[in-house]
Amino acid sequence: MLIANPRAVHAAYPDALRAVLNVESADESRAWLSGWNLISREATPLWELPEAASQAGIARLCVKDESFRSPLGSFKALGAPIALMRLIKRLWHTHDIEPNALIGGRYADMLVNLTVISATDGNHGKALAAAAQAIGCHCVIVLHANVSAEREQAIAAYGARIIRIAGNYDESVEHAAQLAKNNGWHVVSDTSYEGYEAIPRDVMQGYGTIAAEVVEQSGRGDAFTHVFLQGGVGGLAAGVASYLWEHMGAQRPRFIVVEPRQADCLYQSAIAGHATRATGSVDSVMAGLACGEASPLAWKILEQCIDDFMLIDDNDAVDAMRRLASAKGDDAPLVAGESGAAGFAGLCVLMRDSELARAVGLDRTSRVLVINTEGATAPHAYAQLVGESAEHVAARQQAWLQSCVR
Repeated sequence: MLIANPRAVHAAYPDALRAVLNVESADESRAWLSGWNLISREATPLWELPEAASQAGIARLCVKDESFRSPLGSFKALGAPIALMRLIKRLWHTHDIEPNALIGGRYADMLVNLTVISATDGNHGKALAAAAQAIGCHCVIVLHANVSAEREQAIAAYGARIIRIAGNYDESVEHAAQLAKNNGWHVVSDTSYEGYEAIPRDVMQGYGTIAAEVVEQSGRGDAFTHVFLQGGVGGLAAGVASYLWEHMGAQRPRFIVVEPRQADCLYQSAIAGHATRATGSVDSVMAGLACGEASPLAWKILEQCIDDFMLIDDNDAVDAMRRLASAKGDDAPLVAGESGAAGFAGLCVLMRDSELARAVGLDRTSRVLVINTEGATAPHAYAQLVGESAEHVAARQQAWLQSCVR
């Protein structure tokens, strides 16, 4: 399913949106995180996949690979830590807190009584737990019924206290908010709701690092005609698209958001004209995108910059994972998790239908960027879905890289 957004704007980045997300704050966030030992010192790879581009019938395909961002395994390492750092600076505003010292744990004695909490599908909670551990405060993570034991263990490994509920993601968000209210804790969530926007804004601002690196790596402002972005609550799409829009102005690329069919909150928001809820069961193999309600703050950005919203099935994502892992010809094998492969899956779905491809302007001249938002953050699930372990795929990737050096 595909829908065009009649409210999309191709003009200079509006001042009203710059007050929400902007290049300056994104670049500052990038600098703050540069000293954290769980963030790569190098930009994540921007892979060229000429064979996949040829098979799809487009001129160029690039994959920005966030599986290299951090040992945490996903782009979420850019969001939760920045939001936590900015929260602490606001709470202790009379102190001259130095960001690199903060993430290095040098204020731990001052923060011993601070507790932060969040609901998660996995990656955000792991990033928040790791940041809290590094900074020296306490962390509580609320998990809903569909979060796997494998993902729970990965979060707990960073010292977080885990609370399980029987409901879905949106109910876990509500439960976290109530626990915070009852206990005097602070919610560090990647989705906004009434009266809660500062921290989700900071999370999204952290994601601008991805776009900043793409601009540097591509070497030109008009390198891509189309950018596919994962949905979820909308934070990644807003953080990346806003940066590229502000940088490129009216010449920005066409932005396409991809969601699971059963977790279609952004697709439904495009129909309704305001942030709203999904219509399906929400449960999806794409765990990081299994969100039932759009973030109202993210929607302020998305309703003006996303040109198209589309839905994919779980088997589309799994097929994309396998295709990226078993790359042919001159393409590098890539480890892409269930949600990480969604953007590439969206491209494949559109290019299988000439009418849909024409509707979004995809043809043999198109230059497409997709983002692999996560590696094998659930290694057992990855091996089951792909048919081989992430370690095997990574080994073939290393062999491919060595062959390129010869």
